[in-house]
Amino acid sequence: MIGPEGAIEAVGLDAGIAWHYGNPTREQRLLASGDAVVDLANRGVVTVAGPDRLTWLDTLSTQWLRDLAPGSSTEALILSPHGHIENALHIVDDGETTWITVEPRAAESLVTHLERMKFMLRVEITHREDWGVLGFVPGGSVEQALTGPLSWDDPWPATAPGGARYNPTPDDEHPGRERPWRELLVPLAEMESRIDGLEPAGSWAAEALRVAALRPRFSADTDGRSIPHELDWLRTAVHLQKGCYRGQETIARVHNLGQPPRRLVLLHLDGSGHELPHPGAAVHSGAREVGRITTPVRHHEDGPIALAVVKRSVPLDAPLQVGDVAAAQEPIVAPAKREPREGPRAPRDLRRTPR
Repeated sequence: MIGPEGAIEAVGLDAGIAWHYGNPTREQRLLASGDAVVDLANRGVVTVAGPDRLTWLDTLSTQWLRDLAPGSSTEALILSPHGHIENALHIVDDGETTWITVEPRAAESLVTHLERMKFMLRVEITHREDWGVLGFVPGGSVEQALTGPLSWDDPWPATAPGGARYNPTPDDEHPGRERPWRELLVPLAEMESRIDGLEPAGSWAAEALRVAALRPRFSADTDGRSIPHELDWLRTAVHLQKGCYRGQETIARVHNLGQPPRRLVLLHLDGSGHELPHPGAAVHSGAREVGRITTPVRHHEDGPIALAVVKRSVPLDAPLQVGDVAAAQEPIVAPAKREPREGPRAPRDLRRTPR
């Protein structure tokens, strides 16, 4: 769904929804104040029903899910055996069914993976192609109009119980605090009527606020080698005192004994040009290529900025270049050892679960 009339369709990862509606700067301001809504109908929706759903999903993912309370929101990652990120799940449970939303075109791979891991457990997996998502910042006029029992509140950037931060900034000073985010799940048949009369904002506005909040996104900021530590994703999506799940060995080894080989940074780009670098553009320090742009945006206050993944060894004060554009980095994942983990530990007898 792209309407209303005059919308410019997004390309790439967000193809199928509106990029903007003619005035992206105004849309960003309205979205940031809670007075605009983003059509995220391209997100995939998957449900898992059955009495074993939470304990089962707990064993498959990075997050502590077994006692998730009805209506509570969390996020989890699906990892490869080597700890690389294969999917990112936005999760809310209604007491009988676990609702999961994922990035565009990621639902089928999730359903395939879950079906392979069912064994004899009492779970039922469904790809809900008849449901969609609306995104907005709570606290404004849109929240008053968009209510419903199935809403996911982004936990970013508060360090969750069992999590750890790789950004030196304390939670209460993190830029992500300025971007609370909610995603309401609604049937596609009701989506048009639910947003009728509300101010629309496109994916440009949503992505600009996300990048300024230093918030990683699967598929946009990851590649086949990405591990959660590189993106500061242990903050909200990984519980370090649970076991056993695929990829856990990498999570524990890098966290306890090593350093991530790469780190996510926010680049402030020279705004004298009219075009942003494209995703995948090389980042150079002198003659040496040290990383790649992942998400470039034009922010309504900060101007041209971008998330990028660079080698951990790149000095914080190193002058960087993206093509002909000069860039200054703001660390998201620090080059030094991560901050101590926060939050209570899991009960000792629950730190490992049977394979």
